[in-house]
Amino acid sequence: MARFNDIQELEPKLDGRGLRVGIVMSRFNPDVGEGLLSACAGELKRLGVAAADMTIASVPGALEIPLLLQTLAQSGKYDALVAIGCVIRGETYHFEIVANESARGITDVQLNSGIPVANAVLTTEDDDQALARMAQKGAEAAQAAIEMARLLKLVKAK
Repeated sequence: MARFNDIQELEPKLDGRGLRVGIVMSRFNPDVGEGLLSACAGELKRLGVAAADMTIASVPGALEIPLLLQTLAQSGKYDALVAIGCVIRGETYHFEIVANESARGITDVQLNSGIPVANAVLTTEDDDQALARMAQKGAEAAQAAIEMARLLKLVKAK
């Protein structure tokens, strides 16, 4: 729905048909990671991404996610990527390092490669917060990945 008659507006599209999506999941908090992954993959399928067009890879922890995302982006095989994981606050400063550096790395991959990366790495105070957010965040990441892949294709085609 255009807001202005005289201004071109690029509409969001959540059609995943024909898109290839790579998912990188941290194994560090496995219950939350699997919950995020299930919600993400389910939503990708609902949006039309074929199972054969999805690739899932796991890494030890959140700090390893950006390197694999970068490798997938450089392969030229993917229209969008999704980062999945969970960093739960502990008693040390390590939480801030992992949360901040994984987010920075994920953003860097997206900006340096031109491939959209949806960030579904939860940063929570405790397990309960993570479990409460995982289904919604996994689905939202799938939607963001598809929307951004379609938007970039539209912009590049103009």
